[in-house]
Formats: sequence, structure tokens, C-alpha cells
Amino acid sequence: MAFFPGISKLEYMGPESTDPLSYRYYNPEEVILGKAMKEWLRFSVCFWHTLVGGGGQDPFGAKTLQRPWEDGLHDNPIELAKRRIDVAFELFTKLGVEFYTFHDFDVAPEGDSLEESFANLDIIADYLLEKQKETGVKLLWATQNLFSNPRYMNGAMTNPDVHTFCHAAAQIKKVMDINAKLGGLNHVFWGGREGYQSLLNTNVKKECDHMAQMYKMAIQYKQQHNMTAQFLIEPKPREPMKHQYDYDAQTCMAFLHEYGLEKDFKLNIEPNHTTLAGHAQEHDILVSSAYGMLGSIDSNTGDTLLGWDTDQFPMDVAGTTAIMSVVIQQGGLGTGGLNFDCKVRRESVDPVDLLLGHAGAMDTYARGLRNAAKMHEDGILNDMVKQRYLSFETESIGQRIEAGTATLEECEAFAKEKGEPKSISGKQELYEIIRNRYI
Repeated sequence: MAFFPGISKLEYMGPESTDPLSYRYYNPEEVILGKAMKEWLRFSVCFWHTLVGGGGQDPFGAKTLQRPWEDGLHDNPIELAKRRIDVAFELFTKLGVEFYTFHDFDVAPEGDSLEESFANLDIIADYLLEKQKETGVKLLWATQNLFSNPRYMNGAMTNPDVHTFCHAAAQIKKVMDINAKLGGLNHVFWGGREGYQSLLNTNVKKECDHMAQMYKMAIQYKQQHNMTAQFLIEPKPREPMKHQYDYDAQTCMAFLHEYGLEKDFKLNIEPNHTTLAGHAQEHDILVSSAYGMLGSIDSNTGDTLLGWDTDQFPMDVAGTTAIMSVVIQQGGLGTGGLNFDCKVRRESVDPVDLLLGHAGAMDTYARGLRNAAKMHEDGILNDMVKQRYLSFETESIGQRIEAGTATLEECEAFAKEKGEPKSISGKQELYEIIRNRYI
């Protein structure tokens, strides 16, 4: 049974193509800077927004999205889950993506008890494994939904009730087991409810201590069972909570260092979350990469005119160029990838819109990769940035500062010898002009 009838696998047709169901820039086997495009980009489709989500429902209106494959199955949750998986893997193969991601209760129905929920997950994990073997599509990461069920309204890892904390721990353990069974390359932790609505009823230190202990237990379980998935934390400043403890990349890195977890975790950065934190979309990607902490990217974008997480498909070439410049600079994403944590708009109701949204975003990132590669090869901007900081290499005091051997007395002596520093232009406009040559 075909769920996207009349549509064959999307192919690279070149920049002159006007077929929206083709790739103008994404040529998966083409080698750029010594690596195939598909390896630089490592595209992934998320199960949540693509196959489950809210069906187009929002606070002001009911579901709108047409999903005919679900007809007649809502009274049989396991069969509905399997049908969605069938649709998903047809979508993956027609797009030509090699990875996918999921939350536990995206792919399986949550039961009335842990035992029932885990039994459902076991059934679905077996089915997912069959589909992976059949198609060659691999699991980029799995994660646990610790935010939707009302039991987690006060948090999961940071919940003031130990019973709820232990329920979350059991859920994490189960997802770790399933992730290992399916060969998942990473395991993501996103703290949607790990924060507060009011400081009046919150012990911030205790909650962060408890969250760290949960992570330490997960590390211990991973080591005991010889699991290899890279642990990733996904920052977000707010929504659904007023404040989330994993606010942005620097906050997460500080947390990891505070609790001695920095060797066991990297970050999964979502640009829409970054802009919600008041940064440029590439900011958290650049910052985490600079400190060797960029593990993967949830490649979406938001609408800066709106104050919430809109999870739109990335269609801005300047943005993807900036992001891929960072990825190139660090030599790739390792076991991570570009996961499309995106949803079609409420008004995009046709099933084919799922293909169009993903294909357009893949092409936008492929074009960004091509632009970033040319920028990297030319090296103009990199050389200009290096020149700005050159005095730390040419002056002996600069070398000692960077080596950590300089003293305040030496810096004072140098400042007095040299007199008032010269005003040196930052040349921002020139940088922007040069960047625009490549867009």
C-alpha cells in the first residue's frame, strides 16, 4: 500500500530544475571538501511532528491535517502505531534520508501503567527493527517524553515528588534499552518541564541537584550495559515552563561542568530554541562547537515575530550557510546529524506537503553547505577574523596571556609602555558584504 501514491524517490535534478519534488542542490554522493554531501548533512526526519504531533490543532482551532492512512484505526492503538511507522518509512525512503528520531510515546501508545506502556514499546521496537532492516534507515536518536503526561506537570527529573522522579527514571531506562536494541547513535534529554513557573514554590538548587543525579544514574546504567549512544542535552529557555534550567548552550555547559558530567554529554542544538533565548539562530551551534560540545542539530527555524516555538522548516539560505560553516569548521557532526524537528503549517493540509517541506529544507541545507564550503576554501573571512586577534600572537605578552603565564603586573607595564590603545575598526559591514558574495 502506497501512502504517497504517484511519487517516486526524489532525485537530484540540478539547479535548473523547477520540479519541487526534486533536489536542485542536494546530490548525496557528490564529494565536497573530501566528504560526500550526505555525510556532511546526515539528514534525519523526526517522528513527532511528522507523523503524530497535533494534527494541525492549535489553541484556537481543531485538527486540520489530512492523514487518510489513520482512518478506522483510532480504536486500535497498536495497529495505528504500526500504520504510522509504515508511512514514516515510505516517507524516509522517498526523501532519501538515512536517519530518523523519535520520542518513546510518539511511536508507541502510552498505557495505563508502566508495565502496559513498556509492553507496547517492546511490540513497536520489534516492528521498527524490521523496518530498519528492510530499508537500511538508521536511528539517529531516541528520547523519552517527560513533559506531555499530566504526571509531569511539575517536572520529571526536577519534580518535587520522588514517586514522579522514579517514574521518569524508569522511562529513561526503558528508552535506553530500546535505543540500544535499535542501534541508536545518540540519546537525547530535553527538559521541557525541568524548570519553574514560580520561584515562590521552587528550590532551584535541589531541583538541579536531582536532575544531575538522574544523569549520573543514566551514565552508570549505560556503562554497566556497554551501551555506546552519545548522550545529548537539548537547550531551550522557556515553553512550556516560564524558565527552563537548560536555558541555552552556555547554561548547559556550565551545568555539566558544575556536576562533573561534561565528559559524558554533548549538546543537541535547535536553532528555534536558540532564537527564543534571544540569540542569533547559529549562536548556540557556534558556541557549543567552539568548546567541543556540539553533538547534533535539530535543524528547524522559528518566526521572530512570534514568541513561541514554531518549528518551521528552514528555508533561509543565509541561515543554513552560517550553520554549515560551523559544521565544516569542526569537521562534521560525528554521530549526530541534521534532524528536521519541523512541522508543516496548519494550513498545509495535504500529505504531499510533508514531502515538500522536507525536500525544500534539505535543498536549503545543501545549498548552505555548498556556500559554506566555498567560503571555507577561499578563506577570506577566516583570515580576516584571524587578523583581528593577531596581536596575541605577535606580542610576547599576548602569547603569555594565552598560555596562562602572564601577570597583572606585566600587563600594566605593557599598557604603560605602549600608551593609549588605537581605535581599530571591527569592519562589520565589510564582513557582511563579503559574506553576501556567497549567498
